[in-house]
Amino acid sequence: MTGSPGPVWSPSPETIESSSLTAYKTWLERRTGLEFSDYESLWRWSVEDIDAFWLSIWDYFEVAHSGQVGDVTDGSPMPGTRWFEGTEVSFAEHIFRGRDPERVAIHAASEDRPVVEVTWGELESRVAGAAEGLQRLGVAKGDRVVAYLPNSIETVVSFLATASIGAIWSSCSPEFGTGAVRDRFAQVEPVVLIAADGYRYGGRDFDRREEVVEVAASMPSLERVVVVPGPGSSGQLPETGNAVAWKESLGLPPEGPLSFERVPFSHPLWVLYSSGTTGLPKAIVQGQGGILLEHLKKMHLHLDAGPEDRIFWFTTTGWMMWNFLVSCLLTGARIVLYDGSPGYPDMGALWDLAAETGVTCFGTSAAFISACMKDDLHPAEGRDLTRLRSVGSTGSPLSPEAFDWIYRELGDDVWLFSTSGGTDLCTAFVGGVPTLPVFRGELQGRALGAAVEAWDEEGNPVVGEVGELVLTEPMPSMPLFLWGDEDGTRLRESYFDHYPGIWRHGDWIELTERGTAIIYGRSDSTINRGGIRMGTSEIYRVVLDQPGVSDALVVDLPKEGTEGWMMLFVVPEGDDDPSPELGERLKKAIRERCSPRHVPDEVVAIEEVPRTLSGKVLEVPVKRILTGTPPSEAASPDSLANPTSLNFFADLAGRVG
Repeated sequence: MTGSPGPVWSPSPETIESSSLTAYKTWLERRTGLEFSDYESLWRWSVEDIDAFWLSIWDYFEVAHSGQVGDVTDGSPMPGTRWFEGTEVSFAEHIFRGRDPERVAIHAASEDRPVVEVTWGELESRVAGAAEGLQRLGVAKGDRVVAYLPNSIETVVSFLATASIGAIWSSCSPEFGTGAVRDRFAQVEPVVLIAADGYRYGGRDFDRREEVVEVAASMPSLERVVVVPGPGSSGQLPETGNAVAWKESLGLPPEGPLSFERVPFSHPLWVLYSSGTTGLPKAIVQGQGGILLEHLKKMHLHLDAGPEDRIFWFTTTGWMMWNFLVSCLLTGARIVLYDGSPGYPDMGALWDLAAETGVTCFGTSAAFISACMKDDLHPAEGRDLTRLRSVGSTGSPLSPEAFDWIYRELGDDVWLFSTSGGTDLCTAFVGGVPTLPVFRGELQGRALGAAVEAWDEEGNPVVGEVGELVLTEPMPSMPLFLWGDEDGTRLRESYFDHYPGIWRHGDWIELTERGTAIIYGRSDSTINRGGIRMGTSEIYRVVLDQPGVSDALVVDLPKEGTEGWMMLFVVPEGDDDPSPELGERLKKAIRERCSPRHVPDEVVAIEEVPRTLSGKVLEVPVKRILTGTPPSEAASPDSLANPTSLNFFADLAGRVG
């Protein structure tokens, strides 16, 4: 993947001067006497003196705390670095600090509900009532509260209430299968489950009462189930024996003002989960202080969010971007929630929402932008998007053609930032920098405090070449631990075994001479032919650009006497069988635009590409199935959006070449 020689967008002098990043840089230079000639010099200082950098973030954002601030870190290497020991903080306290109760905090909509607004005063009152309700149910500091809920106001209220009393939050989207929910929630032994009795998606209502009963029965630790009514709810509670209605438990008016339990910096805030495509999902525990510090930095300095912004990111509660979106409240910005299908009734639905709510930052995925392109959508036609100043993309690499589409459809003034990071740290460590130009197909730069490098197979940093994405210094939002991993074995195996003491993230990245970055996809699914490594995203970019193809999956299989047998699976557009010449046309395009060494050995038509509930393509599980692993062992069906799609590959297993 290559970018254009010149930028496709550059910030104006006024944009640079008014940015939160410039304000922080000016403050830092006055405070330290240091001078930073450009962003690169500021980034380099932030990763070479991590204690000084993170202390500056603590001081600049005036983190409210108890206890004395001593050493920023304890000097221990990764994993196990300890941060701000001896201090106590509250994430929720910072969400509400200094807010005008009359200003709007949240816009929320769904397929069955028009946009509603919640002011800061209303949000604080609701959170106070829910916090009191949780305590009446017996929830105490350190207990786990889990949510089987859609992206709604009740979910935000429940999370902030949980955090305010020092309990630990975890969530899944209601379309998750019961097995996937059990595999996640049962690990953390929750005492309260908050669950919707139904949801709407794509114009259809789904009753989840039976699933709630099944999930509740799988967790012996559970004491109460709080039921939130979904679309078309009858009001009849699931027959769990310990169910109570939201309006009678967490939805009551508060008896007193909202209070905040300050907890040690490393006290868990929430538990996130790896995709769960193979084995039990990793239960990733992140701390109140670490997330607070990272998200104060990220939302202010890299998202450039502030009280006048209205931030939308399309997500479900089972993806880290939901947590990321809620953290935007730390800046005083409004957040915009949407529950439903992004393509219902058509691909313009989210753009309609953006126009109605005056969104200033529209966050989505590369897959959504690609779908808009395929649908020949014109977002600005018939919609007032004049408030929109930035578009964010994550989830997978954003193609150069998608950059072209954004600027063609939304205008030259829009700041497009593609980002990459992960659930593992609940942040992006390469991506948006509001004071830097945007180059076609590239991520603007490495985030402050994120010591990102590209390493070759011998562990040497490389520039201008594709390498493993590593972090050479700790970050405060790194996992405190993985739940149930008492001795840390699984944590070390997941991130630190390949390069001892160095975080290996599992992505291929290229860092350019000008400091930008290009992500090539997961390193465990990259195809190496004759020493030439190519991320699958490069192949998808070419394949999906061809007429007649709506989706694709590529795997490279071991085969005796060859350097690998590459199979390209494509979903043809329309209901007709693919034309006989499609395979040859795809091979020709890959030969010319990627590499002659990466031309597939076979092109096979399929009905659908297997994906997780968060939309990730199952390259590695499909490879395992095709090499003999039973589908039930290769991937957890309940973690998939379309589990029956694996049947095709199981039938195909054993026939390679």
